[in-house]
Amino acid sequence: MEEIEQYIEALIFVSEQSIRTEEIIYCLQSAFNNDFSEDKVNKHIQNITQKYQDQQFAIEVVKLNNGYQFLTKKNYHQVISLLQAQRAKKKLSQAALETLAIIAYKQPVTKPEIEQIRGVNCDYSIQKLLEKELISIIGKSEALGKPILYGTSAIFMDYFGINSIKELPQIKEFTDNTSSIGEHAE
Repeated sequence: MEEIEQYIEALIFVSEQSIRTEEIIYCLQSAFNNDFSEDKVNKHIQNITQKYQDQQFAIEVVKLNNGYQFLTKKNYHQVISLLQAQRAKKKLSQAALETLAIIAYKQPVTKPEIEQIRGVNCDYSIQKLLEKELISIIGKSEALGKPILYGTSAIFMDYFGINSIKELPQIKEFTDNTSSIGEHAE
């Protein structure tokens, strides 16, 4: 049991998405038929996090979406972005980005609501976002016909490096009132 920290480190390393403390505890208890307290596991995670703060490592443990994930340190992002740009097969289209923004800010939202905002059919964009697992089906609306409700996924949170939808930029941060016509009421 002395190497428990190494098992926790391995679980964080292999997880494609951020891994929650509860998931780590479940894996450890299942593997070793032993009880692991949340405090003890969190202490090990702190030790691992501290270990990777050393400048000799290009990676670090980051808390994302109420879990932990290995990410490269910011110093290396420029070089890594070059590799990712080279390997990028296809970026999201403008239509898919617009659809994703509507879902992120209006969730839970139905396809007819998205289409009403965009003014065009969104079948293809929604399908692509579901395939990329940036959105997920979160239920059905009580409206006529019981349309499907969409929301952002954990992969969306990981991709944008946020823990909560509340961390998204506010829409007022994007508006530029310098080019508007008329008086503004304060």
